[in-house]
Amino acid sequence: MIEVKMIDKDHMQDINIPNEPFALWGRMIPSYKDEQWSYIVEHFDSQNVGQMCFPNENYDYMEMCRNSTFIGAYDGDTCIGLAILKDALLKYMYLYDLKVNKEYRNQGVASRLITKSEEAAAEKGYRGIYTQGQDNNLSACLFYLKYGFHIGGLDTNVYKGTTQEGKADILFYLDVIGDK
Repeated sequence: MIEVKMIDKDHMQDINIPNEPFALWGRMIPSYKDEQWSYIVEHFDSQNVGQMCFPNENYDYMEMCRNSTFIGAYDGDTCIGLAILKDALLKYMYLYDLKVNKEYRNQGVASRLITKSEEAAAEKGYRGIYTQGQDNNLSACLFYLKYGFHIGGLDTNVYKGTTQEGKADILFYLDVIGDK
């Protein structure tokens, strides 16, 4: 049975679970009109479907614990999912990282990590949570919307001059206090 709990100093090594590949099978294209966000989904042709894996982080628990909250999903003693939230200046806590080991995906683990993240944000007095997803990580973008996040912005400049050029970040917001 999967248990979701805060990661404390005694389990600080668990914040460095490895990143694993995810499928790139489409793209979310948001638009803003009349003060409303909407989107369309573009599915990639079979020859353009691929996968991507982010580089592994080398998170330092002691350095980050001053302004971060760590939540782990555990199968027994093994951390199989992670959410890292960072304190922010405004009323939304930043979901800095969310990942689930490949063999545990599509089993509700990410949803449980977000639910625990909502609790943590509310306890700290935040109105909600915000995060970002690359427009071509369609599975992640659709997950956030299905969970209850809404689109709140688009950054088309963040990857200019990098190997990721041509991609954009979509900002997603989830209200945990007040209207969802």
